[in-house]
Amino acid sequence: MKSLAGLVVVLLVAMSGFGQAAKPCEELKAEIAKKIEANKVTSYSLEIVPTKDVKEGEGKVVGSCEGGTKKIVYRRTSDAPAKPAADMKKSE
Repeated sequence: MKSLAGLVVVLLVAMSGFGQAAKPCEELKAEIAKKIEANKVTSYSLEIVPTKDVKEGEGKVVGSCEGGTKKIVYRRTSDAPAKPAADMKKSE
């Protein structure tokens, strides 16, 4: 019984630490961008938005930062990557 009580105490202490360790938005945004680019996605945007300004249907919330006061919103873009200048000269 003591070991069960000890386990519960350890879990509660560990869980309380997660809520207090709010990650800075720019740091989280960089981590998310790295994961997206690792999946070979090139046309996207990540935007840091105050939680109250997040609108349903205008992107997907992929992260929460600064203690839940801000969200990181992912949007796909249709912008094709720009051609390098050398390629443009060849086509002229």
